[in-house]
This record gives sequence, C-alpha cells and structure tokens, in this order.
Amino acid sequence: MRCTCCGTGVTRVVDTTTHSARGEVRRRRQCQNCGYRFTTIERIRVELPLVVKDGTPARREPFDRDKLKQGIELACAKRPISQAAIDRLVGGIEAYLEEDSSAEVSSQIIGQRVIDGLRDLDEVACLRYAMVFLNLEDLVSVRCEIDRLLA
Repeated sequence: MRCTCCGTGVTRVVDTTTHSARGEVRRRRQCQNCGYRFTTIERIRVELPLVVKDGTPARREPFDRDKLKQGIELACAKRPISQAAIDRLVGGIEAYLEEDSSAEVSSQIIGQRVIDGLRDLDEVACLRYAMVFLNLEDLVSVRCEIDRLLA
C-alpha cells in the first residue's frame, strides 16, 4: 500500500476494524517514511449481475454501487436521513443482487427496490427518486404517484 502523502510503498497497519454487515475491513495505516496516517477500506469483490437498462436497443452495464448511492443521496438531499440509513439501503440492494443467481437484472427491479426502501425512510425522498426514475413529466403523473405511495 502506497502512502497517500509521500508515495512510499512502506506502510504498517496500526489498527483493523471489521464491519461484517457491510462486508468491509477498515485498516488504519502509518507510513514508515513520513509518519502520515491514513485509512483504507477493503471490500470483498463479488461478481454482480449486469444491469439491463431500458431503451432500443437495451443497454447492459456493470452494477455500480457508487452510482446507486449518488442517486439515493441526491433524492435524500436536505432531508432528515442519516448517511448510515442510506448506506444500509445501498448495502441491502447490493446484498439482494449478490444473492440473485441471474447474470442480468433489470434496472426496473433495482429502481423499485430503491423506491420501496426510501418509502420506509422518507416519503419526500421516495417521491423525489420516483419522479426521476419513473420519468414523471407532468403534475397529473406526479399526483398519481403520490396517490400510489400513500395507498
């Protein structure tokens, strides 16, 4: 592991913490050359299914945890939702995809799981996400979605 300050490849692990729920190992490291301390996060890499996006022709792209998290964070902006709750939602969706044995998954399935998860966290964030994901373009379609969310 290279030091992020001086670039030297000689570092030592000072502390290790495991987060079994997220499947991560956090390591606190110290550079032997300059003494700078930094944290690394290790995650087991599993093969996730390809995400099939709607369109003609249908596009296929690898699942991107960061892209999903950014979309959820954008919907949750300025709402009373903790970062830990967002991380749990993203982790739950990722765990669902890991357990699924299929090679491809529709973006509609992922989007619906996000909407269901956000509905439990915050209805406004859920509506924000649904407006973009479901491509709601007018007030009538937004109203129909609000009615569906409230039902």
